[in-house]
Amino acid sequence: MLWYHVTMVPVRRIQTGVRIERQLLKVLKGLAEYLDVSLGDLIEGITLHAFEGKTPFEQTTIDVIGDLKRVYGLTLTAADSHKLTESSTPVDVTSPH
Repeated sequence: MLWYHVTMVPVRRIQTGVRIERQLLKVLKGLAEYLDVSLGDLIEGITLHAFEGKTPFEQTTIDVIGDLKRVYGLTLTAADSHKLTESSTPVDVTSPH
């Protein structure tokens, strides 16, 4: 049995309001649920890896992300990241879809 000595790093978190593309958020929430972490923890982990030019996921997790993208209809790619524009159609936040 392996035992890991982990030193926890204390941080101060703040509540924030972030606008994010709808299907992307669904995939992130699904992935957080799959990994059994909070959405905030997932975003922090992805961001910290990206800041160091590292991939945050192993191939098995990338496969799950592909499945979630198909389920939630996410077709955006990294190539789209600087081309996104706000839709003129308002989003009904009370709608379950």
